[in-house]
Amino acid sequence: MVEVNNLTKVAIDSELIKKVAGKVLNGERKKMLDLSIVFVGEKRIKELNKRYRKKNRATDVLSFNLASKNSQVSGEVIICPRVIKRNAKKYGSSFKDELVLVLVHGVLHILGYEHEKGKKGARGMEKKQDYYFSQI
Repeated sequence: MVEVNNLTKVAIDSELIKKVAGKVLNGERKKMLDLSIVFVGEKRIKELNKRYRKKNRATDVLSFNLASKNSQVSGEVIICPRVIKRNAKKYGSSFKDELVLVLVHGVLHILGYEHEKGKKGARGMEKKQDYYFSQI
């Protein structure tokens, strides 16, 4: 089950979020137990980033794999819409496109993909990310 919780005032299309997450999970042949996607403000994501990653700044997405057994996955993706809006402007893309890209990125992290542990992992994750983004 994909659960979407928006704790911000930014309008979020919950059906799009569920569709994107489902696309990645199905594409990776993973069965969901629970996937929670939470939208939070900058202050909250900065606190979480500092606590869990030792980085004292707001970020666009954080992912937490809560359980992974065989093909079943349980996790939480935390997204900050304000950071996404800034990044969309910075990169010349739309809010929707940046949101989809960040969500795909977050779900891939839950599935075990990493980009911070070497060039090979980064290339593999980027390839998957681009593939799923093109499918939406």
